Amino acid sequence: MATKKKPTVKKSSPKKAKKIKVESFKINKEPKPFNTYRVTDQTVYWSILLILILVLALWILQIQINITEVIDTAQSI
Repeated sequence: MATKKKPTVKKSSPKKAKKIKVESFKINKEPKPFNTYRVTDQTVYWSILLILILVLALWILQIQINITEVIDTAQSI
């Protein structure tokens, strides 16, 4: 005869809660004021990049004007 098996009951182990130290955010005093105007390396890099972009834009504009003049003179002939 088959014997009736007892259902296995899993016992939940008590979990130990880890205590986490919660710290609130503290406002730090800024080392320098927000509205300071200093020339840094990034200022120099961005200035060079801006000048390069402006020169290239003017160069492309000049090329477009020259092409337009050539097309206008060719059509008038």
